[in-house]
Amino acid sequence: MNKSDAKKIAETITFSQLQEMFNNAKENITDWTVVSNINKQMTKGTAWNILFVGLKLETMLYPMAIKNMIWEFGDYLPSNLKIQKKSNDKSTVIVTHQDPRF
Repeated sequence: MNKSDAKKIAETITFSQLQEMFNNAKENITDWTVVSNINKQMTKGTAWNILFVGLKLETMLYPMAIKNMIWEFGDYLPSNLKIQKKSNDKSTVIVTHQDPRF
């Protein structure tokens, strides 16, 4: 998850969807020693300890906290909340070819 996508999602996400994201992350993360997205000097485990403690209904008043939660653990959001990227499928480009005339 990148920072700009996290900011967009943070504008509309609900508290229950955040809880679901954290539950999915808790079940699916196997290596908690990976470097954090939001701060390169800490691991995902440390980020979890900081961000999960801040998950309260009152936190919804602080968009920056929500953005950081999504930025770090947004890969575990339900697929309907993730921002769909436009595909750069170059196979749909029609190419015109002519054999060279010598």
